Amino acid sequence: MKLSNRAALVTGAGRGIGRAIALALSAEGARVAITARTRSELDDVESTIRSLGGKAVSLEADLAQRAVPARLADRVREILGPVDILVNNAAIGGGARFRPVSDFDDDHWDKTLALNLTAPYLLTKAVLPFMLAQGWGRIITVASINSKRASYHGCAYAASKHGVLGFMRSLALEAAPFGVTANCICPGPVETAMLAKRIEYDARRLGRSQEDHIRQMTPMGGILVPEDIAPMAVYLASDAARAITGQAYNICGGLIMH
Repeated sequence: MKLSNRAALVTGAGRGIGRAIALALSAEGARVAITARTRSELDDVESTIRSLGGKAVSLEADLAQRAVPARLADRVREILGPVDILVNNAAIGGGARFRPVSDFDDDHWDKTLALNLTAPYLLTKAVLPFMLAQGWGRIITVASINSKRASYHGCAYAASKHGVLGFMRSLALEAAPFGVTANCICPGPVETAMLAKRIEYDARRLGRSQEDHIRQMTPMGGILVPEDIAPMAVYLASDAARAITGQAYNICGGLIMH
């Protein structure tokens, strides 16, 4: 049990990558707080963790609202104790709003940066003082390969994910002397509701069937599943990764090889 006696907070944990990470952290002994906007999805994850013998609490929250991250961190501290492991996973993609910059939706830009970049900043800020004081902490942010390359007709998503890397690296530099690490995981195409909308848009734009497009998305063929991402989160959260900070790991089926 690599994470016994650790308290973890995973955002966007109702489905997809966040759900897989929450289950994996719990399987290694962590007490897990999960948050998302959909109560039914949270209830399912919480009951699954409890049925496997883990300890979990689910808290419904909209992290795009500026006051919510600090309140969430306080609530988790009341229930599970101070957060040792923070996984910033909640994010918004392009949805039905894939557009060129000249015609991009300003409201969608604001919402994307609020959830994808500002919320991780505010949550990190809320949990960091305890981590620094105890001399141990793990901050893991699920970024994207679009933190390192462009997103066609998805400027807000790419900008937010590039921003997350800059924030993470600055944090890593500051926190390194105190035993607190900060790293990013950069998934490629993973089978999620967010990716489904991107596949539909790109396949139509390129004149392909969705099946053909999926087969061409990675050198390995096809796309990944959320469970492909979770082991890296467990490793980065563990004592074994104490010397790793300021890094951004691609898990992308070979899509990025440099």
